[in-house]
Amino acid sequence: MGQLTESDKARMRDIYERNGLTKDDVFVHRHFVIIKRTGIEKLQAKNNIDVEFHEIVIERDFVVIKAVAYINELNIRVETYGEAGSENCKNTYYVMTAEKRALSRAVLKAIGLYSEANVYSEDEGVHDE
Repeated sequence: MGQLTESDKARMRDIYERNGLTKDDVFVHRHFVIIKRTGIEKLQAKNNIDVEFHEIVIERDFVVIKAVAYINELNIRVETYGEAGSENCKNTYYVMTAEKRALSRAVLKAIGLYSEANVYSEDEGVHDE
């Protein structure tokens, strides 16, 4: 994982400003940027992203939720998944965690941020709520 370049930082500042993000919505490390839950919700609202959820696996110890995100006015549709289980989650609220991970990934993919190598959502870590 490399350091954020000045170009990366400028692109992120532009995204923050256009979407009304504040310093409370992100965590910037020298190697990566974390978009917190509040930031994900602002990005979803500002970009008119509709998200549908589909249960893929719902088991006692492992859950997979598929999220399909749409930005209709831009004809964008993305699919992604969120998973949660004992291997990657410190809490036992697997459905909630998988849904939050799927939503975060879908929003970041829909606006093109997920393709940035050093941008992640808060929900992707193992330090979940």
